[in-house]
Amino acid sequence: MPDVVGTGNGAVDFENWVCPMPLRDSPTIVMGHGGGGAMSGELIEHLFLPAFGAAAQAGLGDSAVVTVGETRLAFSTDSFVVKPLTFPGGSIGDLAVNGTVNDLAMSGARPLVLSTAFILEEGTPLVRIAEVASAMGTAALGAGVALVTGDTKVVDAGHGDGIYVNTAGIGVLDPGVDIRPELAAPGDVVMVSGEIGLHGVAVLSCREGLEFGTTVCSDTAPLHGLVAAMLATGATVHTMRDPTRGGLAASLNEIARAAGVGIALDEKTIPIPAGVRDACGLLGLDPLYVANEGKLVAFVPAADADRVLAAMRAHPLGVHAAIIGRCVAEHPGMVTAHTALGGTRVVDLPAGEQLPRIC
Repeated sequence: MPDVVGTGNGAVDFENWVCPMPLRDSPTIVMGHGGGGAMSGELIEHLFLPAFGAAAQAGLGDSAVVTVGETRLAFSTDSFVVKPLTFPGGSIGDLAVNGTVNDLAMSGARPLVLSTAFILEEGTPLVRIAEVASAMGTAALGAGVALVTGDTKVVDAGHGDGIYVNTAGIGVLDPGVDIRPELAAPGDVVMVSGEIGLHGVAVLSCREGLEFGTTVCSDTAPLHGLVAAMLATGATVHTMRDPTRGGLAASLNEIARAAGVGIALDEKTIPIPAGVRDACGLLGLDPLYVANEGKLVAFVPAADADRVLAAMRAHPLGVHAAIIGRCVAEHPGMVTAHTALGGTRVVDLPAGEQLPRIC
């Protein structure tokens, strides 16, 4: 990294500072702010939350849990700007439905209804918009949720990417269900529901026209059925997260910091499909940082781990579920991984993102 260029008064001259990495102190938005890593967290913590002031009541999880009368509801919203609009295994349409359904499911909620909002670029073919809308309808029916309200806006040609989609969702929590990042505790077993990295590699291969010898398809899928099967065992589930932007690494770091615990992974137990491993090896990417759209990571007390794992493997979306590590009292707020070579490495929170515009 080059030396910082001064302006003579102690300030940093950003115009003359060239760096291949996202600028953590940039006075303007850069792509790294949307990556779900450290820069995203800093934007929320240092800009949005102070600006919102007392109006902010954010737990910073995938969804917020609010109580209305005797009912606990989960509420979440998400925007989708994926490029290209379609990719092997899915499109921005089903991604928008499944993404919000999964955010609700990670708090243990049963998703009920979604809103849909579209920002359309002038000149976008109507047939293209119809394809996205049809994919959303099909995904909603498959997930058992209703699309109940929405909005449409159009921006000038050249000021968008065809179609941006926002979905917000509401779900209901059963009595006794309490799943939060802060509840992860030393001794918990860390498990993942299946093979990681599929979505990010699928989008990248389509976007850049890359061929890896086999077609890698996105894993986009609604996870609330899998979550219901896990909870039906009667086991305690402390924490769940769907590792989207920033991949498994970002989600685990967020949980470690929220709960004040350490996480120790065993790399050889993490299910990474050959296509993802080969693509990441070719491109110099770490699969732990590549996005998923149909996987979850769960923290479960050791005494309950076997029955939860069995329930996951009995579900179509959890066939390749695996125990990948443990929650420890050592190195709080840090994630480490025992490597295949017998060493240990730190799996840090990414600064920005390896693959932009993947959801």
